Amino acid sequence: MARLPYIEKADVAPENQDLMKREITLYKQLVNSPNALRAFQGLGYFIRYKSKLDTRLRELAILQVGWLARSPYEWSHHIKLGYEFGVTDADIEALIADTAGKSTSFGPVERLVLSAAREATRDGAVSLATFEALQKHLSNELMIDLVMTIAFYNAVVRVLASLEIDVEPDYKKYLEKYPFPAKPV
Repeated sequence: MARLPYIEKADVAPENQDLMKREITLYKQLVNSPNALRAFQGLGYFIRYKSKLDTRLRELAILQVGWLARSPYEWSHHIKLGYEFGVTDADIEALIADTAGKSTSFGPVERLVLSAAREATRDGAVSLATFEALQKHLSNELMIDLVMTIAFYNAVVRVLASLEIDVEPDYKKYLEKYPFPAKPV
């Protein structure tokens, strides 16, 4: 149950109505501080619409963060969004297997992106070895975009957990399809 009240769009001040284009529980709670939500959406907008990072790789990195953080909200939302950006069920199954150290059909770039997301999530930074290996495949701009994406979504999962943001009913089917394991990964 959410720790702060959800604010419905109708109750948001007229000058902040633009913040509620997507009426999701995350925004309904963050709008308790409109300026914080505006800043939050700014980086999120860049990542989704302005970054040049391949959208499938971006979503795989975000899904990896959500899986490791055991964030129901992030995981469910980005399964749905991932489908819109080229992620398949086979990709999700491979991500789960790769996280468990099992062999997958992912190519070297996908494996490196997942490694980078795992390292940054578990250790606080991408290792030098993974970073240098990724540089063989990604430009400096794409490296920045990838690191910013991973770091931002690590922040997002912490916001979600700290505020106990509820998963909307439409997204719960993704949690049923791909549940978290009993033990943390």
